[in-house]
Amino acid sequence: MISLRIARRYAKALMAIGKEDGQAETYKEELGGFVKLLEEQKEFEQAISNPLYDAAGRKRVLQAVVERSGLSRVMASFLFLLFDKGRIQYLGDIYDFYEKLTDELANIVRADLVSATDLAEETIEKIRAALAQKTGKEVKMDVSVDPGLVGGAVTKIGDLVLDGSVRTQLKTLKESLQRSEVI
Repeated sequence: MISLRIARRYAKALMAIGKEDGQAETYKEELGGFVKLLEEQKEFEQAISNPLYDAAGRKRVLQAVVERSGLSRVMASFLFLLFDKGRIQYLGDIYDFYEKLTDELANIVRADLVSATDLAEETIEKIRAALAQKTGKEVKMDVSVDPGLVGGAVTKIGDLVLDGSVRTQLKTLKESLQRSEVI
């Protein structure tokens, strides 16, 4: 829980800088690229975050990679700040929060659509358009398939869940029948 508070705090601080200098989207791309590098290169991630290694050596490794990657001055300073404060291990969570903040800034909402079978692209577009109309925002959707739904679909936008799955309808019907037997 504390890691989420830390991540939120640093993401908000970076967003404040991004809003001020108009580079919020650039910082998102740079931060995302660096997080991806850490995920792909586990040895590098260990080299900069493992406290068993000498801090000065870890910082030199980070500095060498930052210099070669061509990151902006602000992003480089941000990464060194995280390193100096012992927060570099929260970079993935910071990126997740920062991505949400940039979406809010761009009036974008993310939605997850889970269906029982593959949906036609035109069906997905209709759902996206309906959600955009309801929210008044551009909707970016992550679509996946879960055969366990039996039929229908479940859409999640933030805390709002629109469950139109057959599985849930059957569960509701079962509970209703059980309640009527009790009476």
